[in-house]
Amino acid sequence: MGNLNDPAQAVAWLRTTGAVRERCHALFSLAERDALPNFTLHLEALPAAADYVAQVIRENYPTLQIPYHARWRHFAANGVDRWGQLAATLKGVDADEIARIRFDLCVVSVLLDAGAGPQWKYNEEGRPVARSEGLAVASLHAFRAGLFAGDKAHPLRADAHGLISLAPNAIAHAFQVSDGNPLVGVEGRAALMRNLGQALKARPDLFGREARIGGLYDYLKAHAVQDGKLPATAILAAVLEGLGPIWPSRMTLDGQNLGDVWRHRGLMSGDLTSGLVPFHKLSQWLTYSLVEIFEEAGIAVTGLDDLTGLPEYRNGGLFLDLGVLSVRHEALLKFPIPVEDEAVVEWRALTLALLDRIADPVRARLGKTAAEMPLARILEGGTWAAGRKIAREKRPDGGPPLTVASDGTVF
Repeated sequence: MGNLNDPAQAVAWLRTTGAVRERCHALFSLAERDALPNFTLHLEALPAAADYVAQVIRENYPTLQIPYHARWRHFAANGVDRWGQLAATLKGVDADEIARIRFDLCVVSVLLDAGAGPQWKYNEEGRPVARSEGLAVASLHAFRAGLFAGDKAHPLRADAHGLISLAPNAIAHAFQVSDGNPLVGVEGRAALMRNLGQALKARPDLFGREARIGGLYDYLKAHAVQDGKLPATAILAAVLEGLGPIWPSRMTLDGQNLGDVWRHRGLMSGDLTSGLVPFHKLSQWLTYSLVEIFEEAGIAVTGLDDLTGLPEYRNGGLFLDLGVLSVRHEALLKFPIPVEDEAVVEWRALTLALLDRIADPVRARLGKTAAEMPLARILEGGTWAAGRKIAREKRPDGGPPLTVASDGTVF
């Protein structure tokens, strides 16, 4: 852990998945003692929740051949292999450049993925696609058209030159936003892309002289590979270091933007991390998504379960809708909650800890080991999909049980 009264060491620790798990499980321990102000925990409901998740996995993947919970699933919405169609146009392009293109696409798409809201849809040749899948499809079409490239003659890139000048109306146009098709957080998404461009420009050691997202592939391949293997946490560390400055309106420590880190009074300590709860949700989901690129490039990624589950509204909604969690105050169900509110911090922390708790029971029901079914597959096959399914059963719009007022960069 290091000296958490040293600013640099405190920042470094808050960027680790060990810190994420430690703080989230500390809040979970308070819930076990019924000592949280906003939620109560009902562990007696966890076996039924594991049954539900296992059933959803069997429905979605009868052979139990589950891919990772990654952005690539969303590019195939409605059974259309859009990445495969794009890759088919890259005849003669070498494997490393294809990996860079995939990095470029994946990073911008994940960063643009924060909740779309219940009304927005992307119309693809007469077929509407909503929510995360819709955002993925929209971002892929925008990428293919060169929206994120500085040189439109070479559209399949995302670089500083293309991103720094990206205006909200360009995002709105690419995502078909109108009065009748509102998208949550357009300004926030555009600002995030511009911040991303500045971050690429500021770190040629990570992103190369071309200040291109795909440069991170070369950096990781050159610096982190040992015996043809790459630790998943090394990918996350590079993502957090390289993209750390892009997040808006966040806490800072020692001049460093902490990103997806929030406060809770229940976790006070005598050091610089007092009360801080890190999640790094988008960065971890991005890491899961980048793992596939390395594996398909012949580089084995190790330690996948060192990453955590994702504390977002599908996984969190699952535990609320199945009664593993309940709110202490009905008002939480009626009004949007600011993302920095302690109630949201609790919900996310409990979600992450419960994902750790539910993983083994789900594996047991499916006859799988942790090696055969890492958390990244349980998220994809089960908890995320189960959260969406139970939401549709309980609410006409399929939305989450709690509404979080976000700026388009967290959920």
